[in-house]
Amino acid sequence: MDDTLRSNRPVTTTESSIRILERLKARPGQTLDELAEASDLARSTVHRHLLTLEDNDLLFRENGTFYLSLRLLDFGISARTRVPFFDVGRSQVDRLAEGTGEKVWLVAKEGDFSVHLYKAFGDSPLRTSARVGQRRYLHQLAVGKAILARLEADELEGIVERQGLVEMTEHTITDEDELLEELEATRERGYAFNVGESIEGLNAVGAPIRDEDGAPIGGISISGPANRVKGEYLRNELPDKLLAAIDEIHINLRYG
Repeated sequence: MDDTLRSNRPVTTTESSIRILERLKARPGQTLDELAEASDLARSTVHRHLLTLEDNDLLFRENGTFYLSLRLLDFGISARTRVPFFDVGRSQVDRLAEGTGEKVWLVAKEGDFSVHLYKAFGDSPLRTSARVGQRRYLHQLAVGKAILARLEADELEGIVERQGLVEMTEHTITDEDELLEELEATRERGYAFNVGESIEGLNAVGAPIRDEDGAPIGGISISGPANRVKGEYLRNELPDKLLAAIDEIHINLRYG
């Protein structure tokens, strides 16, 4: 959002409701007392927020325990429909998963983060905690680094300044100079690698999806266990398949 449209005084009641939703997302199924205890608000205030959210079908209550409502799923699906490459990207993700046997993710860039839009499994995928709708730091992911590599310098600098380089594993790049060097290599070859940087024992390759002006708007990654996704397979075979899929997406976006 343009900063000129932002209020200098956020609506604190809205922020409080959002924090309640975030807490229920992190740990589904909490009582009023549990939510009030985790909050800096009075129990009566938390109760009013819960009732308002429940009245608007954003929460539902079962035996005194609150859960996120599936109405939020409708919001998420509606938001996903605005992603211009979702349909064509999803079909390519399915083909890549079938052709490689690995897990394949379609992601979108939104602000400073990547958002997981869609996944497909091959015959022998590595199961992880990643889920549709999840937001991730860009520098921790192969597809995220591929997106960062195509940003204008000022936007890249802004993301690093605002979000920092949060460590996920001991292999995560947390030094800015090292990251810039990695991004330069990524620009030259057109794709990025994740070697245990987001999850120990997971390797991945990712490439960006770009709009007509060349700006990165999302991407695709292929990932699998490090004992299988390595060497020539990781460094050459998977990137070739990935770039072919990205090329088809770009053609469909421009001429489809």
